[in-house]
Amino acid sequence: MRSKPVTPTHRARQDVETEIDHYLFDEESERAALGFIAAIEEAYVQLGRNPAMGSPRYAYELNLPGLRSWPLKRYPHVVFYVDRDDHVEIWRVINGARDIPAWLLKENE
Repeated sequence: MRSKPVTPTHRARQDVETEIDHYLFDEESERAALGFIAAIEEAYVQLGRNPAMGSPRYAYELNLPGLRSWPLKRYPHVVFYVDRDDHVEIWRVINGARDIPAWLLKENE
């Protein structure tokens, strides 16, 4: 099976940049920031190869058909995405400690 391109939205890119800044400046850990980047890259590759592997749980909770989520390895973040015909669209990368449904609804209003 051929892999689809993975395209993060502007908001998803902002989410990732914010988390990298958090690791670099708040925690002063370049190693954690680099590990987070590697986890994001690995998740994007996996989602491009098999977009159906994510959970549709939040699609039902939020009435957002097609929305799926995938947790990062070793980091408390969840990637939210939609499988399109020709690519995988990354909507958000959110820390799982947040109230995710409320956060997504607020952002999508």
